[in-house]
Amino acid sequence: MNPGENSGESEAAGGAPLIRAMRRILRPLVRLLIARSVPFTNVADLLRWVYVDVASRDFVIDGKPQTDSRVSLLTGVHRREVKRLRRHDEPAFRAPKSATLGAQLIARWTTEQQYLDEDGEPRPLPYMSPDAKVATFESLVRSVSTDIRPRVVLDEWIRLGLSHVDEQDVVHLDADAFVPARGTEELAYYFGRNLHDHVAASAHNLLGEGSPLLERSVAYNHLGSDSVRELEGLIRDEAMRALRTVDERARELQKRDAGAEDATRRVNFGTYLFKEDTRADGEDDDR
Repeated sequence: MNPGENSGESEAAGGAPLIRAMRRILRPLVRLLIARSVPFTNVADLLRWVYVDVASRDFVIDGKPQTDSRVSLLTGVHRREVKRLRRHDEPAFRAPKSATLGAQLIARWTTEQQYLDEDGEPRPLPYMSPDAKVATFESLVRSVSTDIRPRVVLDEWIRLGLSHVDEQDVVHLDADAFVPARGTEELAYYFGRNLHDHVAASAHNLLGEGSPLLERSVAYNHLGSDSVRELEGLIRDEAMRALRTVDERARELQKRDAGAEDATRRVNFGTYLFKEDTRADGEDDDR
């Protein structure tokens, strides 16, 4: 018997394929948790709370209160535990201030005409200039926020690997994506947001809840190292082109919708690239 497949009832309901998929999904997550010294007991407690919270919020019967007994029935968590866990609210999941500011600055630097070269790429910016008409890193930062000094932002970006400054005091954007390279707090935020949204889109499609959401990928194996390097360059170029196009239009629409009564929705469009040696993983797709 395979781990997690211990119920004929779950197999009859289509649970066995889902359990197999979950086992694969959980492997990189568990690897990350072990690498960051997060023990199983902490994750088990968290998973128990999430089961109770989701059942309490998302499986309510119209016109009937969601009782501890029903949540216990839905989740398999003992009713006393359900009662205890329902007293705890989930901490708000908010972007760190540095991540929010950084995303806005990079979005402007990579899409607004005054910061782009003739090829439409973000051009290096002088840190400052006596000519107010010249686009500078200082003016870029002040166009988004006057609360934080540009030098503080630049020092942090250098630390995160987003930028470097040359001998002429010109700032270069080194990021090839909208996510910092090494900032633990920022990376953890994007990890939680993006992985949640990707899984939520896939779950929505698997459950057949309304019109399918976009969730596509191209996957090939039996490739040599040179072929993978070529594809990686192609993917990065095409992905960044798509991200910049969507980002530019989304900012225009956000300005148009400011103050509108129905401006309560959000969209997250992303890309990813993964590569590995299938001899180590054991996966062997047909393509």
